[in-house]
Amino acid sequence: MAKVEINPKILKWAADRVGGIQVLESRFPRLNDWINNKSQPTFKQLETFAKATATPIGYFFLSEPPQEKLTIPHYRTISTRSTDQPSADLLETIRTMERRQEWMRDYLIDLGSEPLSFIGTAKLSDDPKQVAANIKEKLGLKDGWAAERGTWEDALRNLIARIEDIGILIMVSGIVGNNTHRKLNVNEFRGFVLIDEYAPLIFINGADGKAAQMFTLAHELAHIWYGVSAIFDLEQLQPSVDKIEQACNQTAAEFLVPEQEFLNHWKLHHKDTNRYQTIARKFKVSELVVVRRAADLRLIPQQEYFEYYRNKKDEWNNKSSDGGNFYATQTLRVGRRFSQAVISNVKSGKLLYRDAYRLTGLTNSTFEEFVNRQEGAFYE
Repeated sequence: MAKVEINPKILKWAADRVGGIQVLESRFPRLNDWINNKSQPTFKQLETFAKATATPIGYFFLSEPPQEKLTIPHYRTISTRSTDQPSADLLETIRTMERRQEWMRDYLIDLGSEPLSFIGTAKLSDDPKQVAANIKEKLGLKDGWAAERGTWEDALRNLIARIEDIGILIMVSGIVGNNTHRKLNVNEFRGFVLIDEYAPLIFINGADGKAAQMFTLAHELAHIWYGVSAIFDLEQLQPSVDKIEQACNQTAAEFLVPEQEFLNHWKLHHKDTNRYQTIARKFKVSELVVVRRAADLRLIPQQEYFEYYRNKKDEWNNKSSDGGNFYATQTLRVGRRFSQAVISNVKSGKLLYRDAYRLTGLTNSTFEEFVNRQEGAFYE
């Protein structure tokens, strides 16, 4: 069968888009030979490789690898990673969210909606405690709001609902679209925020452990108040050195676990064997957030937090899930607010079904059932 001569640099670049050569070697045992120009793939092999790397087939016939750039800043906890090539999964996920945001913006403008007044109202010079208080006020949350919820998972569901109610889109997914073979990499990003005065959008990487998702959500919410789009990895729940990331982290911590309240509980329980569990139940956050807060307030050494994180990481990640009931999971992936807008436009005849399928990532066979279940949709 005829071979196809391909620039080895393009093959290497395509492999890097999905995690590197080592990720693909088992499927493409001749890959190193192709990259080292010892042999060439057949066109059929190239097609399979293109699909595996989510790379358009035409890219392989370019003279140089294309420059794929992120449209928003990517803040890394470890600054040396800043030069890493963004993965195909991240790029595709951002493009999908940007399309949804653009559609939602046009939809709201057509309805005569006003721009959201709280976008970008915070400044880096503001006290994070005051910014956190402003966010709570807008969401209609009182001090100690989480204590009224049964569990921190319940508190997370309630918080998502309140955030959507004030006009913010929230989408949670651990995969690209509905492709279960393309799991999003938490080490690359935990989430991102797309700022827009009509349709700000929060995306949470659902492949992350649920224990970390509450903090990610609060961090992203702070970004909306500061009015700055961003991608971030929050490795070990630590921000990058950038001022905006530091401000958002401080605001998120104060939003979830107010300093004075925390100090009061710490004074009562710091000698308890299960002190982190006890305090976590008070604030309805995960133990991870409590230990992080104790370290930030210098109540424990940073090293104790890092050891705790390492010991618990596998346990938390095992609790992450993008499975379960398909339609409930799909509500998370698409977002309740966005789903309602799409369904409303379909029913009014303003949006074609094929466009609704494209926007939601659903098919003819699943969209109707998804619509029927929306009244009883829930987060899990």
